[in-house]
Amino acid sequence: MGKEEKLRYSDNELLEFEALIKEKLEKARNELNYIKDSLSRKNDSGTDNTAGNTKVLEDGADTAEKENLSQLAARQQKFISSLENALIRIKNGTYGVCIDTGKLIQKERLRAVPHTMHSIEAKLAKKN
Repeated sequence: MGKEEKLRYSDNELLEFEALIKEKLEKARNELNYIKDSLSRKNDSGTDNTAGNTKVLEDGADTAEKENLSQLAARQQKFISSLENALIRIKNGTYGVCIDTGKLIQKERLRAVPHTMHSIEAKLAKKN
């Protein structure tokens, strides 16, 4: 008989992924807090009344920077949700299984993108 294809990762393998995800989660949450702090500082600093045209330019730059920070915060929040969902999949035994092909996602891919639900094959197939 040939080598049987694994349908899920072992508990030990899942523990390794869980540790990786928790580490990424902590970093992501810290970054999100930093972004939120930057945003609230931007909101607080808008009260100084310096006269002249420079203020108008600063306001424009300030607004653009706030928008960038808001987008960053939203992206970070989405990333955190994806990581939290990955932890749920570890607990319910569906982690590491491609939702398109039903096959195991390669370990290398999961180490690089631990919240992914798609194998490289499925991801490439979607592009075409």
